[in-house]
Amino acid sequence: MKQFFSLLAMLTLLTSPALASDTIKIGAFFDLSGRAAFIGTPTKLVAEMVVDKINSEGGINGKLLELEVGDTEANPSKAASLAKRFIYKDQVTAIIGPTMTDTGMNVKKIADKGKTPIFMTVGGDPVIMAGKFGSFEWVFKSPQRSSIAVQRLFSYLKEKGLSRVALLSANDGFGQDGARWMKKLAPEYGIEIIVEESFGTRDTDMTAQLTKAKNANPQALITWTIGPAGSIVAKNKAQLGIELPLFQCHGLPDPKYIELAGSASEGDRMPATKLLVADALPDSDPQKAVIQNFIQLYKEKGYDKQFPINTHSGYAWDAIMIVANAMKKVGTDRAALRQEIENTKGYVGVSGIYNLTAEDHNGLAIDSMVIVEVKNGKFVLAD
Repeated sequence: MKQFFSLLAMLTLLTSPALASDTIKIGAFFDLSGRAAFIGTPTKLVAEMVVDKINSEGGINGKLLELEVGDTEANPSKAASLAKRFIYKDQVTAIIGPTMTDTGMNVKKIADKGKTPIFMTVGGDPVIMAGKFGSFEWVFKSPQRSSIAVQRLFSYLKEKGLSRVALLSANDGFGQDGARWMKKLAPEYGIEIIVEESFGTRDTDMTAQLTKAKNANPQALITWTIGPAGSIVAKNKAQLGIELPLFQCHGLPDPKYIELAGSASEGDRMPATKLLVADALPDSDPQKAVIQNFIQLYKEKGYDKQFPINTHSGYAWDAIMIVANAMKKVGTDRAALRQEIENTKGYVGVSGIYNLTAEDHNGLAIDSMVIVEVKNGKFVLAD
């Protein structure tokens, strides 16, 4: 009898899905410390949440997903080191992350050389652009392209009859990407950028830039940055008594923005994912049920108490879901997986409906975004 139970225990161990041989490793690295930790930390939690959900539903063809988590520390060199570890030591099937455009650009060539699909959660477009930006064959990203966010913003400005704007952008990769697209697309929408100013992401005062912008007599102000810098612009604008409307970019629809800017944020508008205004969506919107289910699970986990829902919240969810759906079809061969991710069509996600192509490794259109406004200390659909 004793031998029988020993044999039974051995058979159970050998067939357990928790064995390393029966798991699929995915690298996941985000800014868990550093200037974008307020985005990276909840992104990690969402990555763990979606992996738990997939595993609870049977995993990938009977195998469990396992995250190898790393902290990029907002440091491009650290991100590069982690990417190499994921690919060559941990032997991951795919990678999710990182958080910022600059770190994403530093690992882009590493993923390409290591022929490992990477689904980034960064805002800037260069990670999925070719030419001087290098090959993007193995790189995908879940947040809307900067170009899509610019188009959504410009179409709104055109509707409101605002054609003369002042632009304030951060001097990092994300800010430069936004500025590049605005200057390129402005003529298509009849918009003139009459003055352009830049600032550092760690600057604590933008009154000089705002004063120059005001003196140019624009109809509106546009700021392109993530993090506290956007809130500082809003506060400085109020302190200077500038009554021009302020438009922020798609990286700032976050309760943290309102918290940092306080009453100065009232009336500010910006492009965002539908996640921030889920209850205002019509029932006919195919994203509504998906978003509401995501919000319910996020709150059940208790994440909303420390990290309220924001426009970034769904990026890791969509990235991992798309990768997992592809794995279910073709398995874990990296090349086959890369191709299947690229073939994704009609995936209804938290951040939009994804239709990827060989030319577009994001796959989101302008209708995936809405314009939100800060009203009474909360984000609502803008009029």
